[in-house]
Amino acid sequence: MKKIEAIIRKTKFEEVKSALLSSDIDWFEYHDVHGIGQSRQERIYRGVQYNTDVIERVALTIVCREMFVEPTIKVILNVAHTGEIGDGRIFLSEVIDTYSIRTGENGDTVLRDKK
Repeated sequence: MKKIEAIIRKTKFEEVKSALLSSDIDWFEYHDVHGIGQSRQERIYRGVQYNTDVIERVALTIVCREMFVEPTIKVILNVAHTGEIGDGRIFLSEVIDTYSIRTGENGDTVLRDKK
């Protein structure tokens, strides 16, 4: 099993969510995050000065079986891509085990089979 963590633009979240659901990725966790990127500029919009140090993004966490890792990553890469600095990152890590709190089962059988 693998854990996919993706940090994407907030403006791309709805598109990525729809694409993942269409690709039979039916469960993932997401939350708003703030980070500091490479761009350190102050911008002025309508006379108000804004600092661009803090970047708002959405973090997705998906745990899946090995056979779903590449298709899931491809969906995120294709849909979240704008070609501009700040598109985000994807991190992949190993999951040692998983447990169902309701049934007490463990192992990758806890993850739902895809259709």
